[in-house]
Amino acid sequence: MSAFIVLGAQWGDEGKGKMTDYLAESADVVVRYQGGNNAGHTVEVGDKQYKLHLIPSGVLYDNKLNIIGNGVVVDPKAFFDEIEYLESLGVNITREKLVVSDRAHIILPYHKTLDVLKEKARGKNDIGTTGKGIGPCYTDKFERSGIRVCDFIKPEVFKEKLKANIELKNEYIVKVLGGEALNFEEVYEEYSKYAERLKIFVEDTSVRVYDEIKKDKKVLFEGAQGMLLDIDYGTYPYVTSSNTTAGGVSNGVGIGPTMITNAIGIAKAYTTRVGKGPFPTELIDETGDWIREKGHEYGVTTGRSRRCGWLDLVILKTTARVSGLTSFAVTKIDTLAGLDKIKICVGYKFEDKVIDYFPASLEDLAKCEPIYEEFDGWDDSVAEARSYDELPDNAKIYLKRIEDFTGIKVSIVSVGPRRDQTIMVSDI
Repeated sequence: MSAFIVLGAQWGDEGKGKMTDYLAESADVVVRYQGGNNAGHTVEVGDKQYKLHLIPSGVLYDNKLNIIGNGVVVDPKAFFDEIEYLESLGVNITREKLVVSDRAHIILPYHKTLDVLKEKARGKNDIGTTGKGIGPCYTDKFERSGIRVCDFIKPEVFKEKLKANIELKNEYIVKVLGGEALNFEEVYEEYSKYAERLKIFVEDTSVRVYDEIKKDKKVLFEGAQGMLLDIDYGTYPYVTSSNTTAGGVSNGVGIGPTMITNAIGIAKAYTTRVGKGPFPTELIDETGDWIREKGHEYGVTTGRSRRCGWLDLVILKTTARVSGLTSFAVTKIDTLAGLDKIKICVGYKFEDKVIDYFPASLEDLAKCEPIYEEFDGWDDSVAEARSYDELPDNAKIYLKRIEDFTGIKVSIVSVGPRRDQTIMVSDI
């Protein structure tokens, strides 16, 4: 039995799309377990680049089953837009290749309207939402007023629930947020067409995943965002609305934790984040700008520039603990090539002590001063390495420090964006 998780070990944008695509070659099933189309995964195959948001990264293979689990919130318009985009690039999408959970919740126009208006109402206290309706959809889910896929594909059930929700949401949109009311008939007419198209992709994916694992299929669980955007363990409130940690898999897919054998944390060789929130190792200087430009650190979904800083091992150790990581995949060490000296954060000075964990309070985190170790850099030849032995010695020293501090092995090293620029250091 092999069921393993690929998750972001930092604030997202670590290269999960590439790593999932790479690992999917030896997997039979790829499952998304949380988030929505606020995620952005870039995969390069040969001279082609694919940008994925909602559909699992295994879709680029013709012989893989791809599943969108119940923990994902699904925007049906974005779903079909992404299918059309992939098909325009020659990717074949069939019912045999892609299925959607009947328990996943549907993102509707009022979710996106609420997302934008509520963010605007926060003013200077905005949290940097993508405006995709993710948070409001999860809010409805836990408020027990959401519309699930199983309801969405039944015309009369969908009509009744949609009408009740729009009447209620319009009151809030107009009277509290000062927005424009949504037209029920227009929304129903447009989304009924999506519902009809979606029907063929729908099944009970909890049963399907369980059966695939029991048949000894290799199942890969793909997360969106990163651990520090987790609703419980992230830098709250600057987080997403779901559980991005390994613990999110059981609830987001519908299988027990004892069926999961491995958890791989994807970590950049440096640290980035988008939007507001604390960032202990941020570089607000020429080095930070240099890393941003060389690493093309701009969001796939929003296009926003990412804040850049040195690698923070306190974050990686926290992720390893919370998600029970069995190994790391370290990406983009080629971006750091050319720097004479490179730093790694190995602890925080907090008040009169040194800590190696990520505090819950943002006020406490703001008082933390990073403690650095300095390493000699390496040159651009790192991008040509195709085995661990071919890596520059200084890069090996850097990777060894990650292992020693976190207690977790580095099983994969990425030296560039393409599939062939991936080194398997040890069996996962």
